[in-house]
Amino acid sequence: MNFGLKHIRYFAAVAEELHFRRAAERLNLAQPALSRSVKHLETQLGVQLLERSNRRVRLTHAGAVFFAGCQDVLSTMEGVIARTNKATTGELGHLVIGYTDFAICGELPEILRDFHERYPDITIEPEHGFTAGQLEKLKYGNLDFGFLTGPINHSEFASATVQNDPYVAVLYENHPLANQKAIDLGDLAGEPIVLGNPSGWQHYNDHLFRICRRAGFVPEIAQYAFNSEGIFGLVACEMGITIHTTCAENILRKGLVLRPIRNLNATLPTMAVWRKAEVTSTQQLFAEFLVERDRGRAQQVAAPD
Repeated sequence: MNFGLKHIRYFAAVAEELHFRRAAERLNLAQPALSRSVKHLETQLGVQLLERSNRRVRLTHAGAVFFAGCQDVLSTMEGVIARTNKATTGELGHLVIGYTDFAICGELPEILRDFHERYPDITIEPEHGFTAGQLEKLKYGNLDFGFLTGPINHSEFASATVQNDPYVAVLYENHPLANQKAIDLGDLAGEPIVLGNPSGWQHYNDHLFRICRRAGFVPEIAQYAFNSEGIFGLVACEMGITIHTTCAENILRKGLVLRPIRNLNATLPTMAVWRKAEVTSTQQLFAEFLVERDRGRAQQVAAPD
């Protein structure tokens, strides 16, 4: 059939107005051209869509059925056009985002929720990964963003600070130090410590060994676990204690306690990291969102009380 979206749109205007002159004015079209378009549509369909007289225009039964379908077509096309425009600006897209235990237990849920509220047509695929693995995937374009343990000093990557978490001791309830409101890092010298497996937790363990050496001791590793949940499980088994960060309170299991560490100014940084080169429109939107958020947090910290 030889008709297109223009003919459908013209007919829909007449069907809504039930008046050729008003429909033509609405379409900014000459009335004879509008009449010819509707007549062409009827010829192509082989049905009468409108009953015309000098006094009125009304839909035939076939015209009413066709009009309902036209509304669906026009609505669908409006949606397609809107989504096409969003795709052009990056507001319609997909992001694969890596995260560590520290990110998902900290600020990442709020970040993703707020971003989704702003850009609801961008889908997000979260993917757990250790810092080294995320960097490798970022390098080869298999990850759009990584939320990982910093600092990261690679010239090919851009970054924004997500959180800086103070360290805490995680103890089982029967541990002698559990009765104290706070402890010194040196109090943990000689304690059996449960840590994340070195193959995945290298960046975190490097931070931990550094601060322990400054306190005059090297951690005595009792057990390794794959993730934070496993670490806390082994501590609950009283196989040792661990040093984690304050975000642990979001996932702490029954039978464990957190104790702040006195006189320890060091914090664990979590960074959002992405490639500088070949950034898509959708990636650019998320990067700008992260930078804006980081800038806002810095201004809040700098603002006087």
